[in-house]
Amino acid sequence: MTDDIIRTEAVSDKPIILLADDDLDIRTLVRLAIEPLDCHIIEASDGEMALEQILVESPDLVVLDVMMPGLTGWEICKYVKKKEGYKDTLILMLTAVGEVVNDMTAPLYGADAHLDKPFDMDEIVTVIQGLLASR
Repeated sequence: MTDDIIRTEAVSDKPIILLADDDLDIRTLVRLAIEPLDCHIIEASDGEMALEQILVESPDLVVLDVMMPGLTGWEICKYVKKKEGYKDTLILMLTAVGEVVNDMTAPLYGADAHLDKPFDMDEIVTVIQGLLASR
């Protein structure tokens, strides 16, 4: 219990970002790209783990892959955006389904932004900075 209190106090002034993607390489690349943003980064490798991290850690922003084992990113996004107390959680969807499909589906599920895979690391940093600045 004491460790939880210390950790929470230590990161309370930094935004918490959850990286949720089943691809370890993508999580690693995104982590390395956004570490300079002075944020607390947590990770999840599947849909159930991502949802658990959201409900336990209450991240400020979730970088969420659409196609993950278990719950999909779309299912998680829809649930979070409708759940009391989590509606303001920022969600950036990462997908390989194509720009046209993303443009149609991201707003339906409540995503705040989306990027098509493959994406440029500078682009994801810029989008994340913009989302965090909008809070």
